[in-house]
Amino acid sequence: MKTSQPAADIDTRNPSWAREMPPGEPSEASQVWPSASLLRGQKTVAIEHNGALYRLQSTRAGKLILTK
Repeated sequence: MKTSQPAADIDTRNPSWAREMPPGEPSEASQVWPSASLLRGQKTVAIEHNGALYRLQSTRAGKLILTK
């Protein structure tokens, strides 16, 4: 069974690389997280959400794929 460990140098409570959304911008998100900061030089990363493991993958075409 694979287990993932969080990166020790990422502060998810107040990340310096996340930016606030400007007022009036149509989005429910309160922060924008650059994909490069999530992928950190890798093509694929694992994301745990509500006990399920997801895979975020960057394609050669520059698109993102999220799969369960």
